[in-house]
Amino acid sequence: MDEENLRARSAQRTRWMECVQRGDREAYRALLTDIASPLLRFLRPRIADPHELEDVYQDTLMALHRARHTYDPSRPFEPWLFAIARHVAVDHFRYRMVHTSHEILVEELPEPVGDADPARPRLAEALDRLPQAQREAFEMLQLEGLSVAAAAARVGITTGALKVRAHRAYRALRALLGG
Repeated sequence: MDEENLRARSAQRTRWMECVQRGDREAYRALLTDIASPLLRFLRPRIADPHELEDVYQDTLMALHRARHTYDPSRPFEPWLFAIARHVAVDHFRYRMVHTSHEILVEELPEPVGDADPARPRLAEALDRLPQAQREAFEMLQLEGLSVAAAAARVGITTGALKVRAHRAYRALRALLGG
């Protein structure tokens, strides 16, 4: 793409974002469609796993939505967007580093000794009390270890909808288990 086309596309994105800030849904749809490819090209070298890439992409769109009021239309749109994407990717990397540093890989799970693990029945009971969709989301993500994208594909919903179900399940489980 030549320099003139790049400038025109950037100006169009800026106009769309101004309309988004005023609540124009069609402009929002057009903007999100237009930025999908460049945003994925930006994230792909930073996030190797395709399922994680999809998660970071969705998280970036959510961050863009939350920060849309901070965009200054007198400034170029792309640096603002890619700064958000870079921060989301860094946060994702930090989260993964913290959580993987606490994980211990084992060949087999140890067998519980008698009734020494009272949390397991409590968790099973709490899971039984969740609505089916929330329980399913929790089980796919936490017990089966599926990525959000793979779990969403399995049940035929968007990754965002699956994240909402999982979040509600986590919140309900914390309340049920007294956490």
